[in-house]
Amino acid sequence: MSGRFTDRRVLVTGGSGGIGGEICRRFATEGARVFVHYSSGRNRAEQCLAGLPGSGRHEAVQADLLDAQQVADMIDSVVDAAGGIDILVNNAGIYERHPPVEARYEEWQEIWRRTLGINLIGAANACHRAAHHMIRAGTGGRIVNISSRGAFRGEPDNPAYGASKAALNSLSQSLALALAPHRIFVYAVAPGFVETAMARPYLTPEKIDAIREQSPLHRVAKVQDVAYWVLAMADDEAEFATGAIVDVNGASYLRT
Repeated sequence: MSGRFTDRRVLVTGGSGGIGGEICRRFATEGARVFVHYSSGRNRAEQCLAGLPGSGRHEAVQADLLDAQQVADMIDSVVDAAGGIDILVNNAGIYERHPPVEARYEEWQEIWRRTLGINLIGAANACHRAAHHMIRAGTGGRIVNISSRGAFRGEPDNPAYGASKAALNSLSQSLALALAPHRIFVYAVAPGFVETAMARPYLTPEKIDAIREQSPLHRVAKVQDVAYWVLAMADDEAEFATGAIVDVNGASYLRT
């Protein structure tokens, strides 16, 4: 297959989910060899693979992002299978409701451990290992981290999520500075509400109209809206935007 990402080797964490699956499909359509990460949902990863153009070129890879060794092994397995890695998309994340005044102390601690462990530390470990291979190969690369509008406006029902995404933004910008001399360019894409399974409990009939009206476009994002900007940031011509955090929230939250 041919396209602007022909023969690029791409790993998408959380690739079997809604946003991740669309990112995988877009990269595959543009000629990339795609590695679909999953934690426990092997069947969903296989379904994602079955729907990707270029059958037989793509693979599923498993890792618990809370386990640093499994993250390293996952990246190494991609490099072993494909001969390198060109693009890493840190898309995997969890969102668990825990308002400060309602959560039990033990529950609070556990949610913070899991949320930061997956959303931030797991992503940081993946960045480190992928960058290591990119630098050793001398070919440069791209890292795109999926952040959130909640990093800027706060998440009162899930402060760990908001904190993890704010830290992911900072990590992205720190790495953009540190890795640019190696021609590794780093970006973050920050959506608001997106029509996915993770958001479905919050997009209830009672709430959906109010949530849609947060945007002057009177809707929430589709997975295609997010995937478009991930591929735009991974494009060769986007290198001078390294360190950028791209808001994809339909002007529902404007920051200065």
